[in-house]
Amino acid sequence: MSIIYRNSMNAIAKFVPEKLQPLWKHPAGPQTIFFWAPAFKWGLVIAGLGDLQRPAEKVSVSQSGALGITGLIWTRYSLAIIPKNWNLFSVNLFVAFTAIYQITRAMRHQYQQGALEGTKATPSEAAH
Repeated sequence: MSIIYRNSMNAIAKFVPEKLQPLWKHPAGPQTIFFWAPAFKWGLVIAGLGDLQRPAEKVSVSQSGALGITGLIWTRYSLAIIPKNWNLFSVNLFVAFTAIYQITRAMRHQYQQGALEGTKATPSEAAH
């Protein structure tokens, strides 16, 4: 750890209220990457929630699938590491849930489109 970083954290620690000291000193607290990586990853969850307004035909199943799989993998990993990182667990669980919901929307839309095309094709085939 660099001396500049350590000195910065020691200076900030003086202003952290006594009630928040356990969080500040936690092995996965704000002084570590274990805190900040999941904190910024919440941006993926916010983007996923914003995509719920996107029309289902515009949802990428492969992209949502990749997000869902990585969300599930990292959800499991967050419980296997020491210290347990509940922030990492929750953000990845939400990433997985939003991705799975998007996949469900896209697949339902594709199924409905296929059913509509099937009903349109049936009367014309009967006419021939």
